[in-house]
Amino acid sequence: MADSQYYEGVGRRKSSTARARIFPGGSGTITVNDRPANEYFDRLGDLTEILRPLEIAGGANAVDVTVKVNGGGVTGQTHAVRHALSRAVLKWDENYRSQLRTEGLLTRDPREKERKKPGLKRARKAPTYTKR
Repeated sequence: MADSQYYEGVGRRKSSTARARIFPGGSGTITVNDRPANEYFDRLGDLTEILRPLEIAGGANAVDVTVKVNGGGVTGQTHAVRHALSRAVLKWDENYRSQLRTEGLLTRDPREKERKKPGLKRARKAPTYTKR
């Protein structure tokens, strides 16, 4: 598997970055950071969210997937992996572009954490007003 042809995509969300590689002709194994995907993403619904691009391409059981993801939390990493897999599927077969686009899987979510402002507790939360 290490020397075979693969298709790679990079996905980002919040402060998470994921690099996914799709190896066609595999047995359907998915590893994330050298662990099985169902062990790494153990929250309900995260694994199905990640596999949506492969289900659209119809190759969930015909490819092996390896993912390296770092930064951020669970939700950010989940969406970063989904974005990376979508881009890798696009490099694998360009014909899936319209289907992935209508599902909203190719668009990078631009929302980032807003910076803290001076005089406030967080980005927008003000201290409690006291009259006396």
